[in-house]
Amino acid sequence: MSCLSLNMKFTAIIEQGENGWLVGQIAEEPAAISQGKTIEELKINLLDALRLILGNNTEMSIGTCLYR
Repeated sequence: MSCLSLNMKFTAIIEQGENGWLVGQIAEEPAAISQGKTIEELKINLLDALRLILGNNTEMSIGTCLYR
C-alpha cells in the first residue's frame, strides 16, 4: 500500500523541550509522543511511536507519508 491509496497524512506538533531536546506529538493520534535531538531524529521517533499505536500493518504506508 502506498500513501496515495490510503490518503494518510499526519500533523506533527513540535516544541523546544529542555536541554536542547525537541518534543513532538502527532495531532491526529495524541498518544504518539516522542523526542529527539534533531528534527530528523524526532520524525523517526514519532514514526516508531505511531507504528506501536496503529500496529505494524501500517508500517509501509506511514513511512511513505511521513517522508513525502
